[in-house]
Amino acid sequence: MTDANTPPPAHFSDHQALIYAAGAFRGERPALTTDLANLEVRAAEKLDGAALGYIVPSAGSGSTARANVAAFERWRIVPRMLRDHARRDLSATVLGSELPAPVLLGPVGVQRLAHPEGELATARAAAALGLPYVHSTQASHSIEEAAEASGPGPRWYQLYWPRDPELCVSLLRRARAAGYTHLVITLDTTMLGWRPADLDRGYLPFLQGEGIANYTSDPVFRRRLEKESGAPDADPGTAGLLFADVFPNTGLSWDELPFIREHWDGPVVLKGIQCVPDAELAVEHGMDGIVVSNHGGRQIDGAIASLDALPAIAEAVGDRTTVLFDSGVRTGADVFKALALGADAVLLGRPYLYGLALAGRAGVEHVLRCLLAELDLTLGNAGYRSHRELTPEALWHTA
Repeated sequence: MTDANTPPPAHFSDHQALIYAAGAFRGERPALTTDLANLEVRAAEKLDGAALGYIVPSAGSGSTARANVAAFERWRIVPRMLRDHARRDLSATVLGSELPAPVLLGPVGVQRLAHPEGELATARAAAALGLPYVHSTQASHSIEEAAEASGPGPRWYQLYWPRDPELCVSLLRRARAAGYTHLVITLDTTMLGWRPADLDRGYLPFLQGEGIANYTSDPVFRRRLEKESGAPDADPGTAGLLFADVFPNTGLSWDELPFIREHWDGPVVLKGIQCVPDAELAVEHGMDGIVVSNHGGRQIDGAIASLDALPAIAEAVGDRTTVLFDSGVRTGADVFKALALGADAVLLGRPYLYGLALAGRAGVEHVLRCLLAELDLTLGNAGYRSHRELTPEALWHTA
């Protein structure tokens, strides 16, 4: 595991050489596994029951999460030979942002369940590599605290659109004032899915006041809380109940999107798109981008795998809007496949959270450096100098 202040190498695959050199000349082994697909097993050994039940499992039987992984297995990389790849370039421009690689740290809530520093450690790790950190509405630390931790690093804000319009505007204004440049609106969680691992424990962190720091630090929410309880600093349970009153927003519709444009002057991305008709609607309503995502399988049991949805969506709207992707991404090879199938960039979710659980900020950085190194090596070994050269022809689909 490299030092937290180590800058990104010229080639991300240089990280591999550093690990080998440390083993050969200093007898050192990485503190954390470099097998990114095995991170969940390692993190599960460290997380307590409540954290494990919330972070790892998915909706219902878990079939959607399994489908996400299986979809990647069905696409196989077709290497090409004798193609000069001595100089490789992973840089990307995503909605006007210049990035060192087409990877973002996707919004993950309640990160203090994984590590006491939660989102602060994640934001610092993202900034160290120059990758965008996307701050969740359901965070353990506030918009402003995460922005301070991010420093000069790029940061986006993810919105769970609350039922209270005044609260929504307040959250957006705070995010803009704190230097968040892009808005990601999650569409697929207007109410929680059926999650047996949480239900069997009778555990929902928000009702215990965890993961609602953006709310309890908000002046509009605090006024509501004072009106309900007589004190803006009410006990966590009371704050959790008020959150439960404003969070579900099952009445959202496409017609309400102009409200966001009135109160946000940066790029707007819709997260949770799973079919071509909705992708077309996003374009028709003037959205700047979409995220092809099924929430990592956490909302609907038996839903389509995100990677299965991606090619048709990218084909339909990829020349008219930015297409981002998440759900099921575990490795650099997975990133390669998503990019080849039409994604402009990929949002990473659970893997970096597992790194956070295992070693805080250093664990997140370790996961990111390993992921980017594997992506770099996969590109080169497959005969490509850049992800911009990738097309579906780089893959073979198995039955």
